[in-house]
Amino acid sequence: MSALYTTKVTATGGRSGRIASDDGLLELDLAMPSGLGGKGGATNPEQLFAAGYAACFGNAVIHVTRNTHKIADDDVTVIGTVSLAPNADGGFALSVALDVAIAGVEQGTAEKIVDQAHKVCPYSNAVRGNIEVELSVRADA
Repeated sequence: MSALYTTKVTATGGRSGRIASDDGLLELDLAMPSGLGGKGGATNPEQLFAAGYAACFGNAVIHVTRNTHKIADDDVTVIGTVSLAPNADGGFALSVALDVAIAGVEQGTAEKIVDQAHKVCPYSNAVRGNIEVELSVRADA
């Protein structure tokens, strides 16, 4: 399979370090969240994952509706929530909740669209079977 897009980000210093993309567009300090005993005050991997998944899933919604519904990009809002919890092996596990709102469609249509988007979204495909993903759908007709 040939890649459609590739990016590279370097992380230095772990959760209390810094990340930078090779093109210079992303440069952020990281901090352990205060909820985990850290100093907070900067972003963290869970926030970045939530942002990436929410944006990607929103685009998957837009993608699956391009030829079937008149939904503008701004008609789709996705709130991504990522939780970190201990697992049974002494490590940690993630879970995700995606709250999807689609304007201009009925509830049943919105649910079908989100189901299709969950099948094509690269993040959904990457985590399927690995982490729990809860989807909630709201139509703003």
